[in-house]
Amino acid sequence: MVDAGVYRSGFPDPANFGFLRSLGLRSVVYLCPEPYREENAAFLKAEGIRLFQFGIEGNKDPHMSIPVDAIMGALRVILDVRNHPVLIHCKRGKHRTGCLVGCFRKLQNWCLSSVFEEYHRYAAGKSRLADLSFIESFDVTCMRDCLLRLIYHYHGCLQKSKRLVYNER
Repeated sequence: MVDAGVYRSGFPDPANFGFLRSLGLRSVVYLCPEPYREENAAFLKAEGIRLFQFGIEGNKDPHMSIPVDAIMGALRVILDVRNHPVLIHCKRGKHRTGCLVGCFRKLQNWCLSSVFEEYHRYAAGKSRLADLSFIESFDVTCMRDCLLRLIYHYHGCLQKSKRLVYNER
């Protein structure tokens, strides 16, 4: 579990479907560019689970960059509680998932050393410098507008009847 209503894993196989069913998932965030396996897609459809795919290439090349737009799009999905409970996964749940969760932790104001410690724990000795650099340089202010829209939406601030009225003196 990453946070309330947010889970992470490697690519689920059919043996995991019963457990996934028990989570009551509404959404899956899939971070690989390959098409979703047919048996997994059939499971999601049967359970009424929505699939969000953000095709991030797996890479070991320290000079290749992670697409910021894909991370921001995935963050928008996991920040929106209408998508919860949500499962985040890539192939092994280590690097691409670790980058997304690391950026999520930065949004939660975790200190960078704690973010890196969690990344290392899940990477199981296969940490990638490019991933850590990406997480460190990820600018959480780029998500500000998205967060404000979500806050306004859930607190009714976009409805005319709930807007604040200022008295002029």
